Amino acid sequence: MLDQTVAVVPPGKGVPARYAAFSGIWAGQLNGMYDGKLAVLTVSSGGQVTVSYAWGDLADNKPGVADGSGRIVGNTLKLGRLPNGADITATMPSPGTLNVTYALAGQTYTGSFVRVSQ
Repeated sequence: MLDQTVAVVPPGKGVPARYAAFSGIWAGQLNGMYDGKLAVLTVSSGGQVTVSYAWGDLADNKPGVADGSGRIVGNTLKLGRLPNGADITATMPSPGTLNVTYALAGQTYTGSFVRVSQ
């Protein structure tokens, strides 16, 4: 899944707590069967993020990793389209939980992820 060299940069002092809460590595399952990990690597004071997303077998997709960027608006992190064509959003209903939606090739997968490391 994620390379062990993936490094999360702790948010700086100027990053609002509501954005900093997204920082870290999150893991869960989409549709209760497809493993995924979302590493929110950097968070800026304006809510911009850089991420790395790793997935196991997902329908016809073989396991892989894609890097991307996006922005936090309210309690939702919206990524730009990843190189594999996937669109990902992650909403934080409560601290420590992300509801992830992963859309690819006309299919939508959803699941709850929890933070596994800062």
